[in-house]
Amino acid sequence: MKSTAEDIVRRAAAAFNAGRADEARKLCEEGLSRQPGEPMLSHLLAAVLFAQNDVTAARRHIEASLAKRPDNAAARLLAGRIARGAGDFAAALTHLDRAIALRPERETFVEKARTLEQAGFHPQAREAWSAILKIIPQHQEAAARLGRFAFEDGDLAAAASYLERAVTGEAPASVWFDLGLVRQDRREYHAAEAAYRKALAIKPDHAEAALNLGIVLQESGDPDGAMTAYAQAYRLRPEMFGAIAMALTSASHGRLWLDESELRRVLNR
Repeated sequence: MKSTAEDIVRRAAAAFNAGRADEARKLCEEGLSRQPGEPMLSHLLAAVLFAQNDVTAARRHIEASLAKRPDNAAARLLAGRIARGAGDFAAALTHLDRAIALRPERETFVEKARTLEQAGFHPQAREAWSAILKIIPQHQEAAARLGRFAFEDGDLAAAASYLERAVTGEAPASVWFDLGLVRQDRREYHAAEAAYRKALAIKPDHAEAALNLGIVLQESGDPDGAMTAYAQAYRLRPEMFGAIAMALTSASHGRLWLDESELRRVLNR
């Protein structure tokens, strides 16, 4: 019996969700060979291709789907993500605005805020993240992004407030790192140490967190702990040697190393 598009979509979606992306792709391609331009198959194939980082092909298929179903909100959302992945921010925003008009959902507003920020429209992105946080006070990403904006503006009090909200749940290492930066700039060295240690616990290869942990330990009067952190940063990223040497000599509790080879030897222990 000949499979319908719905049958193929169900099978392909099940394969994709089970981690068999190539099988899902093949099913969609076979279905489209029999039903060229079928919008459901084109949509699903675009999603599979995008997950496989084939942005050009994904864009071609999502546009084919939209040509048949221009008012499908889910397809517009995917088209926005794909266009952003291609660096076409104007097209991405057009798709996302249409998706919001068709079906205003949290996910779409978040995607628009991300797109505005990546496009460099920072005032508009800040407004978008602020609107999301006003409606969803516990929205972690919105709080984290607003914290980063406040930090870049030099408003450390606001940055700390936003970022402390962002780490109340399971937060990624990048958010803990940003909180560490804010606390470090406020000279709250022990609190900064805790944030950097949390970032490293989540992402053990976070070289910048190890470097900054060394700096705050040094500033708080723990030179041995600082050297341990610097050694970790050096192992993770040897090209950080210059930054480590600078930190060692410039901090209020610094150490002077006249022999570069000796410092490298100590860091390699």
